Amino acid sequence: MLTEREVNDALIFAGATLVVLPLLPNQALGPYDALNPRSIWIVVILVMAISAVGYVLVRMLGARFGLPIAGFASGFISSTATIGAMGARVQKSPDVISAAVAGAALSTVATVVQMGLVLATTSMVALHALSVPLICAGIAAATYGAAFTVRAVRESDVAETQPGHAFSLPAALAFALTLSAVLIASAALREWFGETGVIVAAAAAGFVDTHSPAIAIASLVASGKMTAADAVFPILAAFSANTISKIIFAWSSGGRPFALRLIPGLILVAGAAWAGALLM
Repeated sequence: MLTEREVNDALIFAGATLVVLPLLPNQALGPYDALNPRSIWIVVILVMAISAVGYVLVRMLGARFGLPIAGFASGFISSTATIGAMGARVQKSPDVISAAVAGAALSTVATVVQMGLVLATTSMVALHALSVPLICAGIAAATYGAAFTVRAVRESDVAETQPGHAFSLPAALAFALTLSAVLIASAALREWFGETGVIVAAAAAGFVDTHSPAIAIASLVASGKMTAADAVFPILAAFSANTISKIIFAWSSGGRPFALRLIPGLILVAGAAWAGALLM
């Protein structure tokens, strides 16, 4: 049975997707031409969709199981957006914080898996050079997410199973504002240091997305313009910059309790990747 709130949320989502999105310009605007209104609104839609998927799974399975599963699956769409959606859910229902942290951490596992897939399709040599860092990062993320999943399963599942709002539009808009600030900062770094600085450019791009700079660097390896060993540092720099973005979004969307539980895991994953590089 759909409640009145759920029907209202469905109408808001339909309006955001079918009415607002087609009206937005698909071009670079703002400082440093860093903002694309259509792309940013797509992120808003993603955050609402991820939150709605989590809501449906929570209604079906309960928060203890639904949020970790939703977090891992949504991580293949956007781990950063997933963290924002999980943080917004914690703000609404603090009693599901362990399950939300588990979902946010497991979304990072999806990031690592996706990174391996894009590297494999671009340059197998680059993938081989980054295999140990990715494996170390994946194990760290999976372990941290599993620990909070076990913790969530042991906790009581109460209020979150009650019908409510599928997502929070203000939280999604706040996420978009934070993303816009990160985009402007990233573009400013590129403007100041120039595109010749591969590491700086990769790190700047990593604030927004970790896969795009990885593909760019791996393409240089595939074309023979860069060795596989030299590609490790720029790609991990982008990965670390993306971790900083996730930390910002965790704090801004979920508040201090959510951030303090998730941030150590994010730092652990990034540290594991760099430790794997040192082992190589």
